[in-house]
Amino acid sequence: MISRRRLLKTAAATGFVTSTGGLAMPALAQGATIKIGYVSPQTGPLAGFAEADAFTIDMFNKVMAEQGVAVEVIVKDSQSNPNRAADVANELIVSDGINLMLVASTPETTNPVATVCEGEGMPVISTMAPWQPFFIGQQGNPGDPASWKPFDYAYHYFWGLEDVIAVFTNMWNQLDTNKQVGGLFPNDADGNAWGDPNVGVAPGFSAAGYTTSDPGRYQNLTDDFSAQINAFKAASCDIITGVVIPPDFTTFRNQAIQQGLSPKAITVAKAILFPQSVETLGEAGHNLSSEVWWSAQHPFTSSLTGESAMDLANGFTAATNRPWTQPIGFIHSLFEMAADVMKRAADPTNADDLVTAIRATSLETMVGKVAFDGANLPPFAAQNVCKTPLVGGQWRRKDDGTFDLVIVDNATAPAIPAAGKMEALA
Repeated sequence: MISRRRLLKTAAATGFVTSTGGLAMPALAQGATIKIGYVSPQTGPLAGFAEADAFTIDMFNKVMAEQGVAVEVIVKDSQSNPNRAADVANELIVSDGINLMLVASTPETTNPVATVCEGEGMPVISTMAPWQPFFIGQQGNPGDPASWKPFDYAYHYFWGLEDVIAVFTNMWNQLDTNKQVGGLFPNDADGNAWGDPNVGVAPGFSAAGYTTSDPGRYQNLTDDFSAQINAFKAASCDIITGVVIPPDFTTFRNQAIQQGLSPKAITVAKAILFPQSVETLGEAGHNLSSEVWWSAQHPFTSSLTGESAMDLANGFTAATNRPWTQPIGFIHSLFEMAADVMKRAADPTNADDLVTAIRATSLETMVGKVAFDGANLPPFAAQNVCKTPLVGGQWRRKDDGTFDLVIVDNATAPAIPAAGKMEALA
């Protein structure tokens, strides 16, 4: 079957003629409005990832207006629901007539949107999901590497599980532990990827000398982690890790304390990216650790505004009266990518011209260089993925009850400065 968009593209390929009889000129040259669709989880348990959306889109619209580029950003809320994400992606393509899709924030958002875009022939740039859940999770048979195929329209930049394995074990190596790790992996795209016994984190942890106890998948928004806590206690786990949505981690942490689970390190992805998630835990948030994809201390600048990471973080706080969070840098970079690709495309209203521009990207952004050149990637993902740097950090509670995120491991990205050493939980 051929999608509506592919049918229109086929018709366009035969030669579009304007009402005056001449060939259509590229949209930027004509001053035509370019429509960008953007999907993110603005409500629901993943809403923290979208906190900087309005701030960033306001910046983007202002810069584009100053540069004389007519652009319209149409925003849709996935409501932290994969089915909803797919539905609104289809709306943006079919009803709103967008030219380019942007999407961010966990595989629950990026994957359904990218899958719809691939099927409809819509160029899409995505970020803020480890590349394995993104790429492998969209394959027809994720368990059969021989069947995996590259995408024609979906392009993604972020770090991978190999990077988080290195960062987490580098942090743990700074502590005296028994190297027994308990894994909290939910039954979602992230959890199934991280917990996969063959291509998840456990084999990498094992190669670094750590043994993982995995009690199995749990459902997001569960209210009882007793089974996991008992399994971790039985395995004498000095370390707890996983990829957990913020409300579930709060539940787990409080129940673990109540039930006497006292590990030396709790290093989890997703759940404690945001200071407000840690602050709700009070003293129990002190010295929790996680991956750090972006911070105010990162040595990168914006290709759109010339701002440093610190400038961007301070600007966000000044505009919103809220502390900076890691997604701010990546959402900013996503719109840097859009601006760069639109300007380089021969015709930014033509899907294939946009794809050609995306593939040729070599851009220094707020999160580092983005280039789909296959660097440090397996061949099967080289066409569609770009890796960005990753370091490790730890939350330190201050006297006023707020927290600082201190980078404690930068071995895999030494250009990003470290400011402390890993400390054990009290």
